[in-house]
Amino acid sequence: MSNSLYKKISDILFKYFGLACTFFGLIILCIFIQNILSAGIGRLDWNFLNSFPSRVASKAGILSALAGTLWIICLTTIIIVPVGIAAGIYLEEYAKKSTIGSLIEINITNLAGIPSIIYGLLGLEVFGRLLGMGGSILAGSCTLSLLVLPIVIVSTRESLKAVPKTLREASFALGASKWQTIWNATLPASLGGILTGIILAISRAIGEAAPLILVGALAYVPFVPNSLSSEFTVLPIQIFNWVSRPQKAFMINSSAAIIVLLGITFLLNGIAVYLRLKQEKRVKW
Repeated sequence: MSNSLYKKISDILFKYFGLACTFFGLIILCIFIQNILSAGIGRLDWNFLNSFPSRVASKAGILSALAGTLWIICLTTIIIVPVGIAAGIYLEEYAKKSTIGSLIEINITNLAGIPSIIYGLLGLEVFGRLLGMGGSILAGSCTLSLLVLPIVIVSTRESLKAVPKTLREASFALGASKWQTIWNATLPASLGGILTGIILAISRAIGEAAPLILVGALAYVPFVPNSLSSEFTVLPIQIFNWVSRPQKAFMINSSAAIIVLLGITFLLNGIAVYLRLKQEKRVKW
């Protein structure tokens, strides 16, 4: 067999192998969603969304978990947007190429791969104990912010890097300073990618339970949080609590809660895709 024929066969085999892997993942996902929908869609009603957890499965709802999840999403967004974008701009536009800078870049990239349980331990020690936040919503939001901040920083840097140099040079030619160029030209042109990174980061934060358990999120919270220092629970913890019970009725409740969680996640991912497509149509380099 000639070398060119060998490469051609290898390309074809790899193409179909990749296609098979993709369909395998999609089929597993479809089976999972179908099972969840068939088990929990009948339990979804207004009472389920508007009721607190209960020891009686038919009366149990997700109001406190849903409210805690919305609190966590909002606070995490408020923290990661300014910090993540500012850090990304500094590293991409201002930081000098040096050994220390390279180490910082490598560490930020690697932080995204650290298990979330480690962030939970860090959040427990720093926010819960040293800063005295305890098991509050604020401590949970700060911990999740640490977890997803590398995603925002990396996406901001990549979005800024994708802006052509000619745009910066045109701004400088008009007499603009570096900050004016970033604020008026570079940042608006990269906004689609940055927003996509932020939404994907929030989507990940919604599904995390391990770091919040360590920080102090409770499995049973019969009230809606009303301040930053309130105790809280979130949907993943509520689902875990119901799944761990032996009664079938609680399993149905957990399926219904998973549908709500999936709905929020799919909605956020849909917004991210829409923003990216809109940005691609608006900006053509």
